Amino acid sequence: MTHDAVTGGVGSLTEQARPISDELRIDDRQRPADNRQSWWRRITHNPWLYLMLVPGVLYFAVFKYAPMYGVTIAFQNYLPFLGFGGSEWVGLEHFERLFGGPDFARLMTNTLILAFLNIVIAFPAPIVVALLLNELRVHLVKRFIQTAIYVPHFLSWAIVAALTYLLFAADIGPLTVLIERVLGERVEFLTDPDFFRPLIILQTLWKSTGWGTIIYLAALAGVDKNLYEAAMIDGAGRARQLWHITLPAIRSTVIVMLILTTGSFLDTGFEQIYLMTNALNREVADVFDTYVYFAGITQGAYSYSTAVGLFKGVVGLILIFGANWLAKRFNQTSLF
Repeated sequence: MTHDAVTGGVGSLTEQARPISDELRIDDRQRPADNRQSWWRRITHNPWLYLMLVPGVLYFAVFKYAPMYGVTIAFQNYLPFLGFGGSEWVGLEHFERLFGGPDFARLMTNTLILAFLNIVIAFPAPIVVALLLNELRVHLVKRFIQTAIYVPHFLSWAIVAALTYLLFAADIGPLTVLIERVLGERVEFLTDPDFFRPLIILQTLWKSTGWGTIIYLAALAGVDKNLYEAAMIDGAGRARQLWHITLPAIRSTVIVMLILTTGSFLDTGFEQIYLMTNALNREVADVFDTYVYFAGITQGAYSYSTAVGLFKGVVGLILIFGANWLAKRFNQTSLF
């Protein structure tokens, strides 16, 4: 085949491909209009569904996104009587004060320790309880236990803290007296800094574990019972059924909940920590949540406390995106 024939063939193919590419360009220009038309067509065909969406959109717009403008005071020397527009702009001064201050290392250490304990102990607890409840075959006992462990969720942290003080009071606390008789010495649970974190985790487990099992029990309810029957026919015991059927069935739910928990990694809870803090355990009890209250409300440092809160929010955003990326990286269920 001659060079001219090859050149002519390539030229003819190019000429044939040119109209196709032109048509694709025309389609690309028309696609946004088509998308708008299809979007409007969906709205007109399902107007009541989109109308039901309006309250939710308004709620997030008014109460979630509009207040985000207030984070600008983290970069100002905010004074209430001057407002957002009249307050002096100071840039990153409050962040430099936070990161360079003597309290940052202590606050970060206390917050990270409590957050790590929550991830390692409090997060798996509802999963374990849900798996145990799923193994119960007496429905009356199962329902009784479910109801009993749900109740603490509806108690406020003030009541939980009051019960803790009653149980572990230095003089008349029944648990304190019992431990003193067993060990032969009195243990100051409420004032000893070494017992502050164990008490916080025990409170969290007692109050939140039962309620957290609802999601995992709902996931377990969707497991096909035929899988268990087939496993029993193959000779698999309860342990192998748990490992090869039950756990893989709730794996996606566990990953999604872990991602959500990671996003609030630095949120150790203000009310619980504040109620359990006293002058003797403050060194280990101070976290970012309580620090924002003391700095922002009691001392009137609104800009500084907003900078601390913004730092927490940015860390949480980075963590939730990172956890979501890792879930996708290992081909697991992700949020987005």
